[in-house]
Amino acid sequence: MSSKLSHVAHEKLESLLNSSDSSRIADVSSMLNDMPPADVAHLIESSTPKLRQLLWQLVDTELEGEVIGELSEDLQSQFLAEMDASEVASMTEGMADDDIADILQQLPGAVTQEVLASMDQQDRARIERVLPYAEDTAGGLMTTDAITIRARVTLDVVLRYLRRHSEIPPMTDNLIVVNTQDQYIGLLPLRTLLVSDPSASVREMMVTDVSAIPAEMTDTEVARLFERNDWVSAPVIDTEGKLLGRITIDDVVDVIREDADHSFMSMAGLDEEQDTFAPVFKTTPRRALWLGINLITAFIAAGVINLFQDTIEKVVALAVLMPIVASMGGIAGTQTLTVIVRGIAVGQISRNNQSWLVNRELAVGVLNGLLWAAVVGIVASVWFNDWTLSLVIAIALVINLITASLVGALLPLFLNRIGIDPALAGGVILTTVTDVVGFLSFLGLATFFYA
Repeated sequence: MSSKLSHVAHEKLESLLNSSDSSRIADVSSMLNDMPPADVAHLIESSTPKLRQLLWQLVDTELEGEVIGELSEDLQSQFLAEMDASEVASMTEGMADDDIADILQQLPGAVTQEVLASMDQQDRARIERVLPYAEDTAGGLMTTDAITIRARVTLDVVLRYLRRHSEIPPMTDNLIVVNTQDQYIGLLPLRTLLVSDPSASVREMMVTDVSAIPAEMTDTEVARLFERNDWVSAPVIDTEGKLLGRITIDDVVDVIREDADHSFMSMAGLDEEQDTFAPVFKTTPRRALWLGINLITAFIAAGVINLFQDTIEKVVALAVLMPIVASMGGIAGTQTLTVIVRGIAVGQISRNNQSWLVNRELAVGVLNGLLWAAVVGIVASVWFNDWTLSLVIAIALVINLITASLVGALLPLFLNRIGIDPALAGGVILTTVTDVVGFLSFLGLATFFYA
């Protein structure tokens, strides 16, 4: 139903660009504000810049906070830039602590302080507990909205305590057990609370084998823990073991999606927050930088070819077959690079298994090199009726596929060790290496055999 509404809304909004009929605008506004906030955000992100402004103006004030929390950082910054401190403070009422912190971290320091000053003391205290932590850490992901209990009380007391609440926080699957110093000591699952003897104490029924998450842990590692343990929520503690808040699965899903976007977009040198409908003058500089880097690598490969200009002039078939050697090496290297980058991303690669992986990729490169060298060598000999040429391209293919597999395995491990994102830089370096080695081996061998 929401996709149908989105389609209808787009059609109506496009017609409104050339119309000033207030009744039609009211129809679209009513329809828009009946949609779930996530659908409204998706509709805004799927619109051209002109339509986005119109959509945002039609969103009711009380829904702005929920909608903006679902938008990408680029669009959040764009809309926040048009608001003053009081508007931002009003918009954030009822939002989760981590979402408010993410918004405030995008604002200038002075505006952030104004927004905090306009909040009541309790809300301000909650947000100030989250703000010091970076967005990509457990502390930045957490919300302070959690129910805590003491170990000494009975389950009956806990049940009566819960009934005093009008509602419990979303994604609550456990109650967090703390001591008098607010230090985390365990969890009481709701399923245990509901089926156990009310006279039993929390200490008897609580779970103590679930470790809390340190606030400084990276969001990627948090996502791995949730995936590995099938958690719905998890407590977050500071360096002294004091409970700060909790992380819920909905925020972890966002991290997983962002990491996937990052890996995918980085292969093309783009930011995971790249806006599909960003204006021309905002999109062009982002892509121009990466194109410039690739141009440099292309000149390096062209320089290698230029060294063997005389050989190419004598044996024209070399120019026809050169792309095969470079292309095969590039594909083989990219396959290896992708496997290793994924292994790093999901935390499967360590110092203990790195050498096995490198040796495995080297063996794969040798076997594939021999296989496809034989195939290409036979095709080249039949095509050009030249067995020397077939031998040259066969040897060059073996050399380049082995090199590609080796570099594709070692390069991301090295980049990751020195703190450079292998998904972002690995592809460019690998392509340059396979092109240079491919051309150098092919044309160098040709120069030797045809001398």
